[in-house]
Amino acid sequence: MEKKRIETVELPQRKCVIKTARGEIRIGSGEGLSVIAGPCVIDSEDLIMRTARALTEITQRLGVGLIFKSSYEKDNRGSEKNWRGPMAEEGLKILAKVRKEFGIPVLSDIHRTEDVNKAAEYLDVLQIPAYMCQQTSLVLACGQTGKTVNVKKGQFLAPENMDSAVSKLSSVGNKNVLLTERGACFGYNRLVADMRSIPVMQQLGAPVVFDATHVVRLYGISSADPAGGEPRFVPHLTLAAVAAGADALFLETHPDPMSAKCDAASQLALSNFENLMKMAIAVRKAVGTPENVGMMSPVQ
Repeated sequence: MEKKRIETVELPQRKCVIKTARGEIRIGSGEGLSVIAGPCVIDSEDLIMRTARALTEITQRLGVGLIFKSSYEKDNRGSEKNWRGPMAEEGLKILAKVRKEFGIPVLSDIHRTEDVNKAAEYLDVLQIPAYMCQQTSLVLACGQTGKTVNVKKGQFLAPENMDSAVSKLSSVGNKNVLLTERGACFGYNRLVADMRSIPVMQQLGAPVVFDATHVVRLYGISSADPAGGEPRFVPHLTLAAVAAGADALFLETHPDPMSAKCDAASQLALSNFENLMKMAIAVRKAVGTPENVGMMSPVQ
């Protein structure tokens, strides 16, 4: 009996459409790179507005779709004394101001089902944190809003196991789904990025986003300590992910990272954002489309 190997990866059609005041951001098959970017958590309204303005100007100049990200609450902190954000009442209003002033979609983490409907009034994309990606009640509640849902893959899951989240969202009629790779557990306190997870999750029928800024976080060390992250490797991981066929990027970025109230040691300096995006666009141009990577089709 002849032995056969699988030599190529065929990707299904996958689409996510996010409507904005200025049109649509389309992520997936046949689309260019988009980016989810912004500070990890809302430190202050002034910082959020300044960062959103800078990111809007840069991405418009580069022709890249932008989804602004900042969390109104970060519930997964190493200490009860750490800043968790302004919380929903104040934080959602700040994100709504970004959406109105700059005409861009906004995204934030959602941690509990009772927050979902209120958050959906202000947000364009509801994000399910990695630790919560298997929380059925939360996934279903987010899906039922009809909003785009970005599910971050738990660092404890194999990429193919994200079919559970896709199935749950599909069961309530929500097809506007993004899946985000943000590293997998490798021993204690350290993550690694397996680039195979990108095509594996794309084969589930959803566009795949790659988040380098969480892969470089060194857990067990306070993020206020520079030793708590390795941001120097964010470009290497980001460009590798684009070469592997990622549909979009996720970059937490801050004007002064070490002053950030969360993930200070791992966020990308805003001053480096434009150059990194230029390199990412160049890699995507060289690759052509994610489909070309798996089928080994040279760019014409």
